[in-house]
Amino acid sequence: MNKWKKPELLAPAGDFERLQMAVLYGADAVYLAGTSFGMRSFAGNFSPEALPEAVKFAHEHGVKVHVTVNTMPRNEEIAQLPAYLEALNDAEVDALILADLGAFTLAGRYAPKCQRHISTQQSIANYACAKAWYELGAQRVVLARETSLAEIREIREKTPKELELETFAHGAMCVSYSGRCLLSNYMTGRDSNRGACAQPCRYQYALMEEKRPGEYFPVFEDEKGTYIMNSRDMCMIDHLDDIMDAGIDCIKIEGRAKSAYYAAIVTGAYRHVLDAAAKGLPIDPVWRDEVDHVSHRVYSTGFYYGYPGQYTESSRYLRQWQVCAIVVDCEANGMATLSLRNKFAVGDAVELVGPSTKPFAMEVPMMRTEAGEDLPEARTPQMLFKMQLPKPVPRFSILRRQVELSGK
Repeated sequence: MNKWKKPELLAPAGDFERLQMAVLYGADAVYLAGTSFGMRSFAGNFSPEALPEAVKFAHEHGVKVHVTVNTMPRNEEIAQLPAYLEALNDAEVDALILADLGAFTLAGRYAPKCQRHISTQQSIANYACAKAWYELGAQRVVLARETSLAEIREIREKTPKELELETFAHGAMCVSYSGRCLLSNYMTGRDSNRGACAQPCRYQYALMEEKRPGEYFPVFEDEKGTYIMNSRDMCMIDHLDDIMDAGIDCIKIEGRAKSAYYAAIVTGAYRHVLDAAAKGLPIDPVWRDEVDHVSHRVYSTGFYYGYPGQYTESSRYLRQWQVCAIVVDCEANGMATLSLRNKFAVGDAVELVGPSTKPFAMEVPMMRTEAGEDLPEARTPQMLFKMQLPKPVPRFSILRRQVELSGK
């Protein structure tokens, strides 16, 4: 039985819908970004007006908010940082995720109510580095994805118990050291440190000889080509007991740029498995199965048990499930109002899953418009319609169906 407390479950929130999903599906805390100084420029992110509302919603549900301030600012950006930090402090953000030492120091001055957490961008992989950040005033360090369980245990043993350790448990990994790659900058001009990585590591490459321009020679594992820099995704849902036993204070789900469906399903799965593991109870396989219901690349256990190996067959996502609709209201008799996301029709085989609700299969009955007219097929995105469900389900439950989806 592990001797450590149950870790905090930290989930991504790229915009307000993803925030709602992460909160309602069981996150203890969410991490998000404003419109500046964050490492995911293609997530929806939160404007100065929206961020306080996001904090308010999370706090009303007992969930903490961590804000990423983890770029390495340039000279011309530093002058803007104090006012931004003061705004985060006034919004009652719980913690700031920082990478730059200057930003860390300014955060202590201009956001004194916020805890200071050290981003994985600092690549903390040893106890001396972790301890140094603690002595500078950090409450938590996010360890490099490249640390093993054995290394994490030693870091825990040789750092103050007051220093919290956070580690990634699920999501995309990088071919470089925790996102500090310059390949995207070189090839496309999109700066990885500004959250704009073009992921050139996922591209398919060919060889061109210097004196034969325009002649491309394939470099391949098989007839599909090769993806020699392609990394697997991390999935540690089967090993949360080992993570707890190593003394981790927080497990983190990667994916602020991913969908609201991803935020809901992965957060919900880890919530149920973490709660069961903390009590020493058997794990219901339905929750392990849920992480295969989201778009992902071939899974591995990261660096926890050694080198994860690469998947060189392709860089495609595995996508087999599509969101049909979201439940916006449901009466006690199971009559639900839904908002359409993708078209589907009466007679389709679908599943419903929701906050604290195991997935269950059903066949789509006759739907109704809000005016009460029969609706054999729902086609208009965001339209509201009625459907009789076999049982009542919580708001923000998800109706989905299995379908082979294409994509890189």
